[in-house]
Amino acid sequence: MDVVNQLVAQGQFTVIKQPLGFIKVLQWIFAIFAFSTCGSYSGMFKMSVECKNRSESDLGIEVEFEYPFLHQVYFDAPTCKGGKPERLFLVGDYSSSAEFFVTIAVFSFLYSMAAMSVYCFILEKYRENNKGAQIQDFVVSAVFAFMWLVSSCAWAKGLSDVKTATDPEKVITLIAACEEQENRCREVHDPKVSGLNTSVAFGFINLILWLGNLWFVFKETGWMAAFSGTYVASQEKQPAPDSFGQYGQQDPYAGSQGGYQPEYGQQGGYTEDGGYTQGYEQQQPTSYSNQM
Repeated sequence: MDVVNQLVAQGQFTVIKQPLGFIKVLQWIFAIFAFSTCGSYSGMFKMSVECKNRSESDLGIEVEFEYPFLHQVYFDAPTCKGGKPERLFLVGDYSSSAEFFVTIAVFSFLYSMAAMSVYCFILEKYRENNKGAQIQDFVVSAVFAFMWLVSSCAWAKGLSDVKTATDPEKVITLIAACEEQENRCREVHDPKVSGLNTSVAFGFINLILWLGNLWFVFKETGWMAAFSGTYVASQEKQPAPDSFGQYGQQDPYAGSQGGYQPEYGQQGGYTEDGGYTQGYEQQQPTSYSNQM
């Protein structure tokens, strides 16, 4: 505990408060939920076979199944004809999709724990001029996101088949004695698969978390800044050059557009007689006779 307190005091675990570290904690937790709800599941359903000869009946046929699901799951049912009961196997083997799902969950758990160690102890080295580690983290995150998508879809389909194969009404059709009308066969107890439904939900939650992690790792690589740097902000429009090839230098007697304006005389004012002379009198050109 002293070591942990020292690390917290030194700020080693402050990265957990950041999105990159916090999402790794969530991945670690939900990976545990995913493989524990699937890998530790065990279920049971019960049927009854009532023969015409009551002494041959079996009113409590229990069928237990567990991970990796229906791999050589069998039960014994009476034949209602005397002799030994017949051994029947559940239809289907869905262990491959379940094992694939659990394997991805376990490796996701291990990688998340290793990544958290890197973020907590050598985060500065991870961020400073270490593009190789960041690119590797991005590639691994992309692979895990894709694997979670594939494994969750495969296990969702496998779970649907498991539910069908463990439906007591479907299993009763496998018993030969139930085909005869004088015998009565019925289900007593249905299997509870709510835990398996939760495992599928955790699988898709992990997919969302790894897609989010992919975004935050993408930001750490600096590629986002490189992409945003390709866009150049629009600049203000420069004024057109004047007749001397200079920008922004206007004639003091010119207007706001820098063009030629006619020359005006002095402004008007009041005379000694109390009259008013009109201002802005334009200079009159000399007469043609004077020019001659």
